[in-house]
Amino acid sequence: MTLKGKRILLGITGGIAAYKVAVLARALGKAGCDVRVAMTEAAMRFVTPVTLQALTGQTVWTDLWDPRIADNMSHIELSRDRDLILVAPASADFLAKMALGLADDLLSTLVLARRCGLMVAPAMNVEMWDNPATQRNLRTLREDGIAFAGPAAGDQACGETGMGRMLEPELILAEVEAWFQPKVLAGKRVLVTAGPTEEAIDPVRVITNSSSGKMGYAVARAAHEAGASVTLISGPVALATPQGVARVNVRSARQMFNEVKAAVEGSDIFIGVAAVADWRIQKPADKKIKKINDRLPVLKFEENPDILAWVAARKNAPFCVGFAAESEKVAANARAKRAKKGVPLIVANLVQEALGADDNAITLFEARSSKVLGRGPKIELARKLVAHVAGMIEKAKR
Repeated sequence: MTLKGKRILLGITGGIAAYKVAVLARALGKAGCDVRVAMTEAAMRFVTPVTLQALTGQTVWTDLWDPRIADNMSHIELSRDRDLILVAPASADFLAKMALGLADDLLSTLVLARRCGLMVAPAMNVEMWDNPATQRNLRTLREDGIAFAGPAAGDQACGETGMGRMLEPELILAEVEAWFQPKVLAGKRVLVTAGPTEEAIDPVRVITNSSSGKMGYAVARAAHEAGASVTLISGPVALATPQGVARVNVRSARQMFNEVKAAVEGSDIFIGVAAVADWRIQKPADKKIKKINDRLPVLKFEENPDILAWVAARKNAPFCVGFAAESEKVAANARAKRAKKGVPLIVANLVQEALGADDNAITLFEARSSKVLGRGPKIELARKLVAHVAGMIEKAKR
């Protein structure tokens, strides 16, 4: 697991979102993290140290002058063995302290004296978030290299709606996982296609396939985790957009092609995971096709554009990766597709083993070699794929 053995200091500040941190602490523990908690005085107004101690199995620290630390240097000792300090929720007041380098309690002093990484999950009223003072503090913190998990926009405890809502625990957990991933694509721009396409028969009927989009979304997430700026062009799926990824929704193959043409300029890497329909109906009906005396409709097809081949054939084309979902002869078909498309890498799998599933088994095919990544969760395979692509690009440079 990505977070197994990671040592997290979870800092909690005052805000109603603190009640969600109990779920976050439990999730970090289940992911294999060693979780140590430090709370501000205001945080204890919303959730008790007893709750966090029960969930983490460790002492909760609240006092800068706690006598249990032999040299009275808790602000040093409590963070020295940590891999990351995660402050959630991070109130407007605490963010201001951090921006100014203030240290007047245990948590703010721990943050200032740290040697490890720091991530904050802001949570506050929309007006507090939009206030120029807060925005100045945020710019300072980002310039200082502090990582942010959120916030999100939505309904707030005060009854107002807008930016400033703390991310849900599972999304913060995903951001923590992303923080620990090697930034092998830092500074790169990655374009990913995912999901199926739908080709209209009439206004209510379509021809499509059973792609869930899960592998493409995992690739987009993994590329973001690796430090890339990611655009995801997605067919119709029931999936949440990966945190930090820009998503463009399409339905048909031609719509996907048009969006790829609009976005590919300046991209360093193109990964075509989408299960794009090879054919479309030549002339979709303007009105719903009715049953007339049991007469069967006749559908005439025409070929859709080959998106991957078009991108690969461009002058100064990005590094292109294609996917081959095969029902038989995986290796032979994958090698033939790689050569036909003119791309350096094809990712292949047996379609009957992967469509709609949360795991997959894939093999990577280059011009003169292949590499079996085996079976595993799609996000883990996506991370391995991203690392392999980064290695191929670096090797090509040399």
